[in-house]
Amino acid sequence: MNYSNVKVYSTTTCPYCKMETAWLKSKQIRFEEVKVDQNQDEANTMIQKTGQMGVPVTEIQYPDRKSEFVIGFNEPQLKYMLGVK
Repeated sequence: MNYSNVKVYSTTTCPYCKMETAWLKSKQIRFEEVKVDQNQDEANTMIQKTGQMGVPVTEIQYPDRKSEFVIGFNEPQLKYMLGVK
């Protein structure tokens, strides 16, 4: 595990967000879920960091405090970046 934190920006109605959070749980990956439809500050942060207004957006933060982002529920990319099978 070479990442330090996983944050999923989602909404309460997004089916892909639900699929991704269920997948993360099934892989026993700890993550923080932020509902951007209920938290405008976090929505603004997500847009500022990525330029994206759609969800899910997954922020993978590394020990050096740098982050990489996965746009949408992209299971192959998440597997690769999180080092899971």
